[in-house]
Amino acid sequence: MKIALIGYGKMGKTIEEVAISKGHIISCRLDSSDFDPSELANSDVAIEFTQPDAAVSNILKCYEANVPIIVGTTGWYDKYEVLSKKAREENKALFTATNFSIGVNILFHLNEKLAGIMNNFSEYKVHMDETHHLQKKDHPSGTAVTLAEGIINSLNRKKKYIGLLDGQEAEISAFDLQIISKRQPDIPGYHKVTYESEIDEITISHNAKNRQGFAQGAVLAAEWIKGKTGVFGMNDLLNF
Repeated sequence: MKIALIGYGKMGKTIEEVAISKGHIISCRLDSSDFDPSELANSDVAIEFTQPDAAVSNILKCYEANVPIIVGTTGWYDKYEVLSKKAREENKALFTATNFSIGVNILFHLNEKLAGIMNNFSEYKVHMDETHHLQKKDHPSGTAVTLAEGIINSLNRKKKYIGLLDGQEAEISAFDLQIISKRQPDIPGYHKVTYESEIDEITISHNAKNRQGFAQGAVLAAEWIKGKTGVFGMNDLLNF
């Protein structure tokens, strides 16, 4: 399979290693949104890991080139419904995930299950923490937002999340779910959900040791989407 890489930073290079190890060909390497859709002409699929302000343009260029796109960039989801609608109406292929790691997607499901259980135990207060590398621009991370949405959808006493950078302060009500974001050198991604009472503490977490898990999931999605049209995510791929 011929894979176009849109974004050729650390993540793009890791995806390249994984793709080549599985026998795929890298058809082109595009390091920004400043490219023409014709450059995708010889590609079966594109994998996009760039920046929030470039993702929408990159998706539209893949639509124009009629190339399925796997999007790992987060921070652009205010445009998700519009781009999803366009993909369905025009028979394009869009696969998005806030995190391509298999382990994180298992965590998503554990998180929702635990939140539902906690409806019966109001003495436990819940909060979240996430840590990423210094180049991570959006906060809270897309993964943290997905975890927060899972809690809010399953735990009746939480209505919305509030994201804060480490050291920031804000007024937090009993209905708010607090997410503390930290940015430190060389951290691929760490997420933790904590339920704390007066007598004990329950935590679930995921610590990415490197970028391999994200890259493997993205390449797996690229293999899976070939020949399909529509809008997809990790639940479709993993049959959760």
